[in-house]
Amino acid sequence: MARRLLVPTACLACILSLQTRPDNLIAAVDSLALEKFRFDRTAVAQNYSPELRQEALELAYNLDHEEAISLLRKAVAAAPADPSAHRTLASVLWLHMLFLRGAVTVDHYLGSFSRARVDLKKPPPELDAQFRQHVRIAIDLAEAQVRKSPNDAQARYDLGAALGLEASYIATVEGRMLAGFRAARRCFQEHERVLELAPSRHDAALVVGMYRYVISTLSLPMRMMAYVAGFEGGKDMGVTLLQRAAAGSGEARTDALFALVLVYNRERRFDEALSVLQQLRALYPRNRLVLLEAGATASRAGRPADADRLLSEGLTLLGSGRQARFPGEEALWRYKRGAARATLQRQDAADDLRLATAGDAQAWVAGRARVELAKLAIRRGDRATAVNEARQAESLCQNGNDPQCVEEARKVSRSAHGR
Repeated sequence: MARRLLVPTACLACILSLQTRPDNLIAAVDSLALEKFRFDRTAVAQNYSPELRQEALELAYNLDHEEAISLLRKAVAAAPADPSAHRTLASVLWLHMLFLRGAVTVDHYLGSFSRARVDLKKPPPELDAQFRQHVRIAIDLAEAQVRKSPNDAQARYDLGAALGLEASYIATVEGRMLAGFRAARRCFQEHERVLELAPSRHDAALVVGMYRYVISTLSLPMRMMAYVAGFEGGKDMGVTLLQRAAAGSGEARTDALFALVLVYNRERRFDEALSVLQQLRALYPRNRLVLLEAGATASRAGRPADADRLLSEGLTLLGSGRQARFPGEEALWRYKRGAARATLQRQDAADDLRLATAGDAQAWVAGRARVELAKLAIRRGDRATAVNEARQAESLCQNGNDPQCVEEARKVSRSAHGR
């Protein structure tokens, strides 16, 4: 599968980019318009309060995307010369597009990428156009300021963050997993330079740490290509940098916390992941997806009773109807709770799992739910049903680009056949 974490971590997908980005993805900005948006910190200070952007981020992290986008449009109007305003608007637009697609959980990033390109549903044209416009302006403004002040850490931070966001969009929205190399490399290099210029800055540690961690997990040939291209690896150093960013007070703190949830899950450091999720739940109480991740993490940790409790609480929040749902969201919750209840050998596990295969369930969710239903059928001695469920699961998981689920479905099918 290819995803996204709960909220945007701008560097996450661009780390996997190993080709040159096509030039036709770079939107041309008219020189007169660019002159209008030249970065002038004095003007920004007079016309724009960072609190407006922070308020919008609070809304976005609490899943109130449309309200956040509305506030950020006001921020851009108040400070058209500030690259961070344009970048933050583009970031929340990106998050909203991923939410509308349902690509917002750790599951989307625990598996391996099986194709260089994934066929994804195209985003709403108006959101796509707005993202491209504002990320392009953010890059142009930051580049202009870097040319003006090469040793300005903030300018280089703004540039690296915008480039990372652009590369992530190419991977997660356009589905081109191996595109965006130029932006990805510059993203990494700019934020390494920030740490050289201002070693005490915690926000730049997020990008550098995430790059280092992910590169360390690549195959040897891929790592060598990354090193030649100018990237650096180091798993322990990467995790340390992420922890530093999460402990700081910079704008990247929340993204670093969410990144640690992913990294700790990948490293099977489940207690630490659950501790971070407790922090996130306290920070963003309306974000029910934090509960979803906590339940999923508890399941991975072998704590099905805790998972059932957390997921049941989350389903209650989901049923309140106060916030929009992403496509197939209830099916995902039902699959997660059904799997936990199956582990607990509860009789009602199958009820959740059947609901996880119905309606607008995403293919990989329905496929994984059918794997669990096949296992239940084997447990009760119904091999014919198990074979049928496993066959459907394999097809669904192939359609959902979930190779791990495909292999699990085949394994269950062999077991149902007595092999």
